[in-house]
Amino acid sequence: MTDSTVAALDLKGALEAVLMVVDEPATEEHLAKIVERPRRQVADALRELADEYTVQGRGFELRFVAGGWRFYTRAQYAPAVERFVLDGQQARLTQAALETLAVVAYRQPVSRSRVSAVRGVNCDGVMRTLLQRGLVEEAGTEPETGAILYATTNYFLERMGLRGLDELPELAPFLPEAEAIEAETQEAVPSFDPDAPDTDDGPTTKTTDTTTTEL
Repeated sequence: MTDSTVAALDLKGALEAVLMVVDEPATEEHLAKIVERPRRQVADALRELADEYTVQGRGFELRFVAGGWRFYTRAQYAPAVERFVLDGQQARLTQAALETLAVVAYRQPVSRSRVSAVRGVNCDGVMRTLLQRGLVEEAGTEPETGAILYATTNYFLERMGLRGLDELPELAPFLPEAEAIEAETQEAVPSFDPDAPDTDDGPTTKTTDTTTTEL
């Protein structure tokens, strides 16, 4: 699409489309540059849109915050959004995620490469899921290699109904000792990529009981 095509777009429609994808409030100067219109014209259009959404009683509102414009959930509809978010967090974890979580729980603090060595498959995508769910967190770095270490969180204990890690079932003896997998972890393992997709179609450990856990 050429610049001239952008300039020919309906102003309000173009502003709405851009504001749907911003990560932080967009300034009037930036928006004016994108849609190739004078800042004053853009500012007027934004205020008109904000008023229109209010009159229509839409579930979202357009607000000027921190020097820029952005869509926000209208206050009275916040409970619906909260339920949606919490429902997603409480969805069942995949078998791969449960197995990875078990390794972290019993070997913490543990590096991602060691978790991958125990499971026999790259765990980048699964670790990202566990981090997003708030079940694991960074817990310092490994002195020898500088690798990030991971541990379970208080939310993990809450979801598992545990008062402390000492209440975990006796499963650790069945996991490989750190020394047993040291050679494997010395091999080149890709650095943690939070945007990496799950790659859990390889072999996995069979030692975790994860058939009924819902987190």
